[in-house]
Amino acid sequence: MPPAVGGGLAGSELRPRRGRCGSQAARAVGPDVATEATTRSPKRPAPSSRRFEAPGRWALLALVTLMSFATRFHRLDQPPHICWDETHFGKMGSYYINRTFFFDVHPPLGKMLIGLAGHLTGYDGTFLFQKPGDEYEHHSYLGMRGFCAFLGALLIPFAYLTVLELSQSLPAALLTAALLTFDTGCLTLSQYILLDPILMFFIMAAMLSMVKYNSYANRPFSAPWWLWLSLTGVNLAGALGVKFVGLFIILQVGWNTISDLWHLFGDLSLSMVTVGKHLTARILCLIVLPLALYTATYAVHFMVLNKSGPGDGFFSSAFQARLSGNNLHNASIPEHLAYGSVITVKSARMAVGYLHSHGHLYPEGIGARQQQVTTYLHKDYNNLWIIKKHNTNSDPLDPSLPVEFVRHGDVIRLEHKETSRNLHSHYHEAPLTRKHYQVTGYGINGTGDSNDFWRIEVVNRKFGNRIKVLRSRIRLIHLVTGCVLGSSGKVLPKWGWEQLEVTCTPYLKETLNSIWNVEDHINPKLPNISLDVLQPSFPEIMLEAHMVMIRGNNGLKPKDNEFTSKPWHWPINYQGLRFSGINDTDFRVYLLGNPVVWWLNLLSIALYLLSGSIFAVALQRGARLPAEVEGLSQVLLQGGGQLLLGWMMHYFPFFLMGRILYFHHYFPAMLFSSMLTGLLWDTLLRLCAWSLASFSLAGHVHTLGILSLLLGLAYSFYLFHPLAYGMVGPLAQDPRSPMAGLRWLGSWDF
Repeated sequence: MPPAVGGGLAGSELRPRRGRCGSQAARAVGPDVATEATTRSPKRPAPSSRRFEAPGRWALLALVTLMSFATRFHRLDQPPHICWDETHFGKMGSYYINRTFFFDVHPPLGKMLIGLAGHLTGYDGTFLFQKPGDEYEHHSYLGMRGFCAFLGALLIPFAYLTVLELSQSLPAALLTAALLTFDTGCLTLSQYILLDPILMFFIMAAMLSMVKYNSYANRPFSAPWWLWLSLTGVNLAGALGVKFVGLFIILQVGWNTISDLWHLFGDLSLSMVTVGKHLTARILCLIVLPLALYTATYAVHFMVLNKSGPGDGFFSSAFQARLSGNNLHNASIPEHLAYGSVITVKSARMAVGYLHSHGHLYPEGIGARQQQVTTYLHKDYNNLWIIKKHNTNSDPLDPSLPVEFVRHGDVIRLEHKETSRNLHSHYHEAPLTRKHYQVTGYGINGTGDSNDFWRIEVVNRKFGNRIKVLRSRIRLIHLVTGCVLGSSGKVLPKWGWEQLEVTCTPYLKETLNSIWNVEDHINPKLPNISLDVLQPSFPEIMLEAHMVMIRGNNGLKPKDNEFTSKPWHWPINYQGLRFSGINDTDFRVYLLGNPVVWWLNLLSIALYLLSGSIFAVALQRGARLPAEVEGLSQVLLQGGGQLLLGWMMHYFPFFLMGRILYFHHYFPAMLFSSMLTGLLWDTLLRLCAWSLASFSLAGHVHTLGILSLLLGLAYSFYLFHPLAYGMVGPLAQDPRSPMAGLRWLGSWDF
């Protein structure tokens, strides 16, 4: 048989795999084929060749890293104004510097790191980050951009090392590095104050760490094995701590770990004690360590953000009592609710706010023309209600009368303090939500009718129990109609001051829409207690923060005329996203993948599925493949399989999500498809060179193929680099534009 050819840049032989994958490959080949491989494999390099191989690897890694940093830091200061989501994440970095509490749907680690980078590089947290296009002027923003660019630049050497470990091929690793270096989309995302480069850094670091500890499978419990296993856990915590989509790399590492343990369990040469040690090590490093670090990020988050801010209203009253500057902080109020108390009633649903009324009536044709009742996110005198008995008008604050506490199951009346009208419902339909009843303010000086009566119930409590301020979760059941007071979360038109609709729902199922708690509580006849005793514990705070974030993510729905994207758009590079500028006079940055890179990745996924299926069927049927082909097939199936799984894990779940989606959500998956492309084309070119071994030029097929791909990628970057580094002047449809002729799809809007 002809020898393997097409050696590439650092030696032509296919080097044996180390670790678990390598041992599996040897077992799959069998002794006869292994012997044949020994006789037919090319000669090992001479000692002088081996002497220069390691320095060559390091030199190539240094070159890849240098190119990565050069492309990511070039023109980092341009444009000197807010671009796209910098308005959110830059502002959140400022909140950390100022220790001001805020709410975001993502975990805190990424924003904390942005704030830390800004603080360490001289940013004082005073820039407002109001809207895209605002000039930074004298404010120091380059530290935060530079931090994100630094992590974005590290993606390329990480991908290089991962593919090198999976394939043991320098050309495959170099091709992967070129795909990511010359991709305009990865470049754009890396140059701004965003969470994406931080998230992708931890994802790629976790993938590299996992591959490295797999490679030490033949040296378990050695120092390098422990190091890479621990680093995998650290990076898993980092990925999840930046965005919840970090769960996808956790699932991939989990699948790898289960497969690894199953293989060890089936190895009869290992005692059960040894298998137990392996299991314990993975539990400690891949479960306990990540959970501890993830929890620690929240401890730091809550410790730093100790001042009242724009995020207060998203959280419970008990949570707000922790925050300096909040009216509940260090406050003293009566603990148990009593008749005659002046109270505010807050919805348990995130971002709904307080039960509210004002002197405006519902317009003609919208139910009964009575006083509007809404919910309002901000503190306001119109949020105040007086709790009274349903069957008497006597003043419960009369000093001669004893204090009477409100108990679970009591029938009450809520009188609006500012307008003296009662909380009221009837069979008229709600303004926006069909089959729900309208809620109004009705009566004069607290005198109304039986439609003003509500039964107060504490969730999961017995009748007769007192109702605690802040802690008790209550429902208000309308006595006449049997409906439950709630907020639909829908925004009323301008006649309702764009506040949120309050309805009475006949559906009695217990939901957050219909659960409330008492926050402010004023009653001069009752002794006050410090709210410190009602503050939640750290586990309760962390649980609440996650519930609020999950509801926030689920509530991210596209608004009218808002630009969105669909998952099927992403792999084909169907549509980009404007980062900066619209007109020909603006400095324009457009997030779009290099089409040569992205379409090559898409083709590679199809080719991998085809070639991988052929090799898998051949091996399963026991076909005796030539030794060179056998070795390449193992690289393709095992290394490529890991990368294909990563692509699928980071892409297909988005088809199941109901939240709003954007183009940038695909980029973690794109990292895996690029690594798969590098590994696949190196393998296919080696197979091609092997099959043409009888021809005189066969030895150059692999080298010429890799060089052609590298030059093509570099030229495509030359054509499309203005998308990332910025364009000024005529738009692409103008023949005078430097981008004229490059708008290959009509959906590209640059």
